[in-house]
Amino acid sequence: MHDIKLIRQNPAGFDAALATRGVSSMSEGLLAIDEKRRAAITQAEAALAERNRASKEVGAAKGRGDEAEFERLRALVAEKKAEIAQLEADAKQLEEELNGQLMGIPNVPYEDVPEGADEADNVELHRRGTPPSFDFKPLEHYDIPAVKPGLDFETAAKLSGSRFVVMSGAVARVHRALAQFMLDTHVEQNGLAETNTPVLVRDEAMLGTGQLPKFAEDSYQTTNGWWLIPTAEVTLTNIVSDTIIDESYLPRRYAAHTLCFRSEAGSAGRDTAGMLRQHQFEKVEMVSVTKPEDSRAELDRMTACAEGILDRLGLAYRTMVLCTGDMGFGARRTHDIEVWLPGQDTYREISSCSVCGDFQARRMNARFRPEGGGKPEFVHTLNGSGLAVGRCLIAVLENGQQADGSVLLPEAIHPWLRGKTRISADGDLI
Repeated sequence: MHDIKLIRQNPAGFDAALATRGVSSMSEGLLAIDEKRRAAITQAEAALAERNRASKEVGAAKGRGDEAEFERLRALVAEKKAEIAQLEADAKQLEEELNGQLMGIPNVPYEDVPEGADEADNVELHRRGTPPSFDFKPLEHYDIPAVKPGLDFETAAKLSGSRFVVMSGAVARVHRALAQFMLDTHVEQNGLAETNTPVLVRDEAMLGTGQLPKFAEDSYQTTNGWWLIPTAEVTLTNIVSDTIIDESYLPRRYAAHTLCFRSEAGSAGRDTAGMLRQHQFEKVEMVSVTKPEDSRAELDRMTACAEGILDRLGLAYRTMVLCTGDMGFGARRTHDIEVWLPGQDTYREISSCSVCGDFQARRMNARFRPEGGGKPEFVHTLNGSGLAVGRCLIAVLENGQQADGSVLLPEAIHPWLRGKTRISADGDLI
């Protein structure tokens, strides 16, 4: 959420920043509501002062026996009490209206974010690794002979509908190994704290990270009001909601492996084959909570943590900085990592790392107390995939496919497979 004080100080700059994201000018309407709200507060304070003065004079008038003045002052006290109540109610209503509008406005990008309308305007930062060459036409993951026995879309459709899969045998084992490899790497080598969080959350948690109110249709809600998390960003970031932590506590770096749920409301007809885009999937999520001056460098650190997983798996990838028109709602800068998928002959997103500044912290009321004293400040938050487990599985299967239909598995995950190194063309882990 945005700070109305900063909008007051530089309305033109606020509108200019939003314009890079394709959002029309907002400051005039916001400031009009804010002006009415502040006027109501000022009037309420003046009425309170007037009531207090009259209250003090009531007793004196009674003591003098001045009944007329006593009655006038008593009536004035009652009148001011009602006036204050109305003004305070007006101020509260205006504040709710203002906050409601602020909740629906996306974050403003950093100045170094490239301007653009959509993904075509994203800018490549670097490429690493070399896509493998094949002496046959590489298949998509669901057509590889070794993989077919382990992916059952028909049974999943019977159980749950489209965009679900039942994994079994070697494929399920490799999927689990990848998640464990990622989590262990982030904890043991990257210094993140392993965390296990709920997948059902209250409205407040979804509001805090920006999924509500604007993107309710993208998530699932239970009949008793809980939301299924679209990512562990929601739970990990909200660990610090409504708290004031000591500066010495920062930075905090979390990692969690969870189920994730997305309705994919805006992706009808996209990636319907295979398991690239599902309603239920798994991710190893990274979240960092930092001091304001450290957050930009933390984005580069988080990006490197995600890239390191792909480096160890021997997968080719490229890292992009998203343009203003393609960034997520809460981000100020985003790095997307795209892994090479031979079956599609292209790079596809496998991780998105974003720095949000104090945008989420204001929504969550998450602050820290400076070591030298002074007023508490809002923390900065970051989030990133480290990685999407299902998409990583797709990349491992497609990049490791062999002419005989088998799949060679990356050496990095052999320890989590008890030394197994491949999936045979019949679907056995060997």
